[in-house]
Amino acid sequence: MKVVNLKQAILQAWKERWSDYQWAINMKRFFPRGATWDILNLAEALLEQAMIGPSPNPLILSYLKYAISSQMVSYSTVLTAISKFDDFSRDLCVQSLLEIMDMFCDRLSCHGKAEECIGLCRALMSALNWLLRCAAFYADKVKETLEQVAAESQLKMCLERLEKMLGSAKNRALIHIAKLEETSSWSAVEQSLVKLGESLNSLSNSPLRSQADDCISLIKSIPTMLSVHSEQLNKTGFPTVHAVVLLEGTMNLTGETQPLVEQLMMVKRMQRIPSPLFVLEIWKACFVGLIESPEGTEELKWTAFTFLKIPQVLVKLKKYPQGEKDFTEDVNCAFEFLLKLTPLLDKADQRCNCDCTSLLLQECSKQGLLSEANMTNLITKRTADREHAPRLKSAENANIQPNPGLILRAEPTVTNILKTMDADHSKSPEGLLGVLGHMLSGKSLDLLLAAAAATGKLKSFARKFIKLEIPKVFISHPSAKAASVRALLFDISFLMLCHVAQTYGSEVILSELSPAGEVPFFETWMLTCMPEEGKILNPDHPCFRPDSTKVESLVALLNNSSEMKLVQMKWHEACLSISAAILEILNAWENSVLTFESIQKITDNIKGKVCSMAVCAVAWLVAHVRMLGLDEREKSLQMIRQLATPLYGENTLQFYNERVVIMSSILEHMCADVLQQTATQIKFPSTGMDTIPYWNLLPPKKPIKEVLTSVFTKVLEKGWVDSRSIHIFDTLLHMGGVYWFCNNLVKELLKETRKEHTLRAVELLYAIFCLDMQQLTLTLLGHILPNLLTDSSKWHTLMDPPGKALAKLSVWCALSSYSSHNKGQASARQKKRHREDIEDYISLFPLDDTQPSKLMRLLSSNEEDANILSSPNRSMSSSLSASQLHTVSMRDPLNRVLANLFLLISSILGAKTAGTHTQFVQWFMEECVDCLEQGSRGSILQFMPFTMVSELVKVSTMSSPKIVLAITDLSLPLGRRVAAKAIAAL
Repeated sequence: MKVVNLKQAILQAWKERWSDYQWAINMKRFFPRGATWDILNLAEALLEQAMIGPSPNPLILSYLKYAISSQMVSYSTVLTAISKFDDFSRDLCVQSLLEIMDMFCDRLSCHGKAEECIGLCRALMSALNWLLRCAAFYADKVKETLEQVAAESQLKMCLERLEKMLGSAKNRALIHIAKLEETSSWSAVEQSLVKLGESLNSLSNSPLRSQADDCISLIKSIPTMLSVHSEQLNKTGFPTVHAVVLLEGTMNLTGETQPLVEQLMMVKRMQRIPSPLFVLEIWKACFVGLIESPEGTEELKWTAFTFLKIPQVLVKLKKYPQGEKDFTEDVNCAFEFLLKLTPLLDKADQRCNCDCTSLLLQECSKQGLLSEANMTNLITKRTADREHAPRLKSAENANIQPNPGLILRAEPTVTNILKTMDADHSKSPEGLLGVLGHMLSGKSLDLLLAAAAATGKLKSFARKFIKLEIPKVFISHPSAKAASVRALLFDISFLMLCHVAQTYGSEVILSELSPAGEVPFFETWMLTCMPEEGKILNPDHPCFRPDSTKVESLVALLNNSSEMKLVQMKWHEACLSISAAILEILNAWENSVLTFESIQKITDNIKGKVCSMAVCAVAWLVAHVRMLGLDEREKSLQMIRQLATPLYGENTLQFYNERVVIMSSILEHMCADVLQQTATQIKFPSTGMDTIPYWNLLPPKKPIKEVLTSVFTKVLEKGWVDSRSIHIFDTLLHMGGVYWFCNNLVKELLKETRKEHTLRAVELLYAIFCLDMQQLTLTLLGHILPNLLTDSSKWHTLMDPPGKALAKLSVWCALSSYSSHNKGQASARQKKRHREDIEDYISLFPLDDTQPSKLMRLLSSNEEDANILSSPNRSMSSSLSASQLHTVSMRDPLNRVLANLFLLISSILGAKTAGTHTQFVQWFMEECVDCLEQGSRGSILQFMPFTMVSELVKVSTMSSPKIVLAITDLSLPLGRRVAAKAIAAL
């Protein structure tokens, strides 16, 4: 018997009353292999025949149920067929369709191709829409009194099915994918939701009403199902925030506020810190900084950081979306907590000799971070609290002026001085000299510089001084008075610039090239001639060897005249020639042409009028002494001694004492290294300025590895990093290099065996890595992790808890580096350090995909199927990832390292042997999912090969629909297919 089509076959079966299995056998005989039942649309054909009358045809329905149970038809075709039925008035038909859905809706799966899985997503969404329309139809019918009871029971059945369908996270995830795949169908679902909402308004039956509301809210939560994050509520201290703030305050006062704000937000998000505790931790760090900063400049820097910069940081934090809460409430709440830390606040008040908290509260209120009422309330509480605080004796107290008040007053002064310096002073430079002279007295220079640094005005401040250096500014008639004013302006600005460069780093002064392309004198001198920590100068460099005629005339001038003539001096030329002149004079002294008395006269001439010449002379002598043997140094050091001793004659120019104070501090900084190396003592006149803070911190005769471990152990015991330790870590990072530093700290972390210790260690290590996050991350992810993961003798070190902690640290570093790296933010402090060259990473991961990389050879050494791994096909191109579809540049070392780390992870998941390294990979991925900003395209997970998703799902803890959605890039069609396939197979 020959059957023409499907419809006829179904009708014949019905006429002859075949049983279901008989029907299935005959169907397979009628339709030879080749055509699948889905292509023939079997499910739809059966439903069409079954639903012809007012009630469904039970025999044909039994065929459909048999087809579903024996998997002749796929779930997606059945769901699509059901959603095409729209005559809801036939109650019995709807009822039987709901029963068919019950057969499989709570355990939907699909093990076919990715296309079929996406088909299932779409079918599920249309079935959801069908159920909503159905529920709306019956909700409307409930209003008719005659059919109320029947309609209510029908509505109850629909809502039960909706609840059952939406109750499974897997189904919601599939609908989430369908929503992104077909936005038009999702808007149809939204319309049905609105309609159902309207129909429910008149419903008096409350259980049904609440059941329907639950379903509606579940559907509405589908688009945001990934962005729900809980906050950490069981902790009150957050050492990372503390350390990041301390690090900025100690080392980067001049830095922009935006990178700091972003870094803090990153920490807040990764560690899920509640807002009030986050703000509290920032304030705690500020107060600790105020208390422990060394006296002098450092103390002023901290005060400026706390009172001027941090309120600005909070103003920027306020702009970030806070969710439901109001940021000013969080700030208020943070201060409430802070007031409970009475000993901390009392100690800070004692150190600063004023009520720090009240000043801070007023500053915050000015910036709009606190309401008037809250501020008054907090100030009242603190004032009452201070009644019981221990006081200094009033006599001691009276003559200390509190720094916070001075700093807050210095800030508007900076703006005024900048305005004054902008005016034209070529006619009467005396006014300007008055302003500058006033700046030199007492603490005011350091106060003004700290205020300028904290408010980001230091660079423009320095630019104004550099302009003064340019001799063209004053070409008035060369009278003696004008000449002395000119000399003073040159000298003061030179000394101030040196002081700024030493206190805040030379980056502050360097300009982006001026339009004319000529580099100002001071910049040239600073770059080539000024000794700084870690900068070695060559005393025979051409910059120290100017035109010989100028040198000769300068030597003659210094040697012969009893006093310098100011009128004919060109100061910047004299400063550049002085080094060569000193060499001549030294040689003459060495060869006994000059006596010690003549040398004294010469040095007096050098330092007598302008201090800047003495600074330039010592700068060269410092470079020169380094090159001499032990026995040859005596005379050079004696000369430095001579130049450093101020001259107290009547005939000095104005502001001499103030200038000498600054000169002494500059020379002390310049000579520190050389004096230490040559074990020489030079007594610089005690100037009331502090000695060099944070200098020479490493204990002598102790290997640096021991220093590193002992400092880290101390920090771990305390639970927070203090500013002295930060400086020691920074010195060790300079000294040992990035790999040594990172490797030894990771070893320390892997030694920890207690869970709470490892967690604290990670929080502290992340903060220490902020010293140079980019380079340390490249080393950690590019060298240290691959070595641990590919060497089976080291796998035991990756056990829980240290292994889990290392995974956490790696993810945190990768995320912060990647997010700040895309914005190109390396702080000036980090730019100084040697940049790792991309070449280092090319050897590990060649740019050319045809040659197997070193990493792949490493992998193949512990894999049975070595030839697969190291073959060219197993290179980046075969493991397609979202980053390649977004065309991310692979010439960038960080992108390259991330891509290869994920390749390595993928191969570990696919390997035949499992061990702690497999467990490590699982922790790494879990942490990635935990920390990610949901819905952020372009996170580090875009480097993960798409093939890895199906491997990950096999790991028990990772086999949840939510995790699959989180790790795939759903903005890409391919990402959606990969996710649908992985979720449908769960």
